[in-house]
Amino acid sequence: MTIDGLLQLHTLRAGAPGAVPLVLLHGFPLDHRMWFDVTPLLAGEPWVLAPDLPGFGTSPTGPDVAQTVGGSGPSIEVMADGVAATLRAAGVDRAVVAGLSMGGYVAMALVERHPELVAGLALLDTKATADAEQARARRLEIAGTVEIEDTIEAVLGMRSALLAPAHRTGRPDLVERLEAWIRDQGPDGVAWAQRAMAARPDRSAVLAAFDGPSVVVVGEFDELSPPEVAREMVGLLSDAELVVVPAAGHMTTIENPEPVAAALTGLLGRVRD
Repeated sequence: MTIDGLLQLHTLRAGAPGAVPLVLLHGFPLDHRMWFDVTPLLAGEPWVLAPDLPGFGTSPTGPDVAQTVGGSGPSIEVMADGVAATLRAAGVDRAVVAGLSMGGYVAMALVERHPELVAGLALLDTKATADAEQARARRLEIAGTVEIEDTIEAVLGMRSALLAPAHRTGRPDLVERLEAWIRDQGPDGVAWAQRAMAARPDRSAVLAAFDGPSVVVVGEFDELSPPEVAREMVGLLSDAELVVVPAAGHMTTIENPEPVAAALTGLLGRVRD
């Protein structure tokens, strides 16, 4: 459902009445479908919601969301404010928030800007630090190329980099799924998100101040946000568990979804307790 022109919010599991929902935030350049392998494996009767972030899936564009929430220019903050407003419009005022990669950046911005909303935090294959200058410049270059060429071809190469080395050649089904999902996104949304990620600040202090239960999940062979980065985030958080997902790269949710589902189920249990 789209609420007052904000994000498209998908109910992946209806869940038990009155339950604290699990909100799943997708990575770049994908949409809510990257969680499809995980949600059926969640134990119990969780209420699971998954928004398409600005410009992805069937959500409004980044500029449209920015105008609605009072933001200016591409930013992770606009994404977070859009998620918060959409959840509140749906009657959600407290949730367990999980984000992978770009979704993790948005989850951390939610903790900073809407702390009352985040009852528990799951960070998957992401990092708290800002981009190094070279990475920031590369994002901006890709954003410009995507706009000029009016195609997302410049980011299609990511489909292999997102996977563990063994899966790049040994699991063509995963490569094909990622390519199909990436091709479904528009160049405007891809460019806007690249600029938003390039502008994001270091949120290490945000994690250090968060006192709720949390879990940090990382693929054993994640080359984009490697396990040592995950361990650094665990060291910042006051009540965190670390889960290293075997035989997975950056896309743990489709490479090895069972440990991811177990980690999220465990976090939901800690929040309820």
